[in-house]
Amino acid sequence: MLDHSSLSLSFSLSLSLSLSLSLSLSLDLKVKMKSSIMKLFAALLLVVMCLLANEMGGPIMVEARTCLSQSRKFKGACFSDNNCGNVCKSEGFPRGKCRGFRRRCFCVKHC
Repeated sequence: MLDHSSLSLSFSLSLSLSLSLSLSLSLDLKVKMKSSIMKLFAALLLVVMCLLANEMGGPIMVEARTCLSQSRKFKGACFSDNNCGNVCKSEGFPRGKCRGFRRRCFCVKHC
């Protein structure tokens, strides 16, 4: 038969075991959460660095100004940039482009 002191000792042992078990589980959970938060933070930092690298480190593109002049030789509505470009080349321009609501051929050159 168990006396009162052995019963209280077994209760205190089981209580301390359950407390230490719950503490170790909560510590494991905290460590796992901290680990996952650190991984998430590292991934976000990597994405931000990649985005910044694309905007800061690449070569700077400068667009030249282009001038448009309506073709004098092209007749009719313009539906093909290729045809327009061929007519503009015969006029001394490097290329041509169909533009506007009335689909006219405009010759393009660098200003």
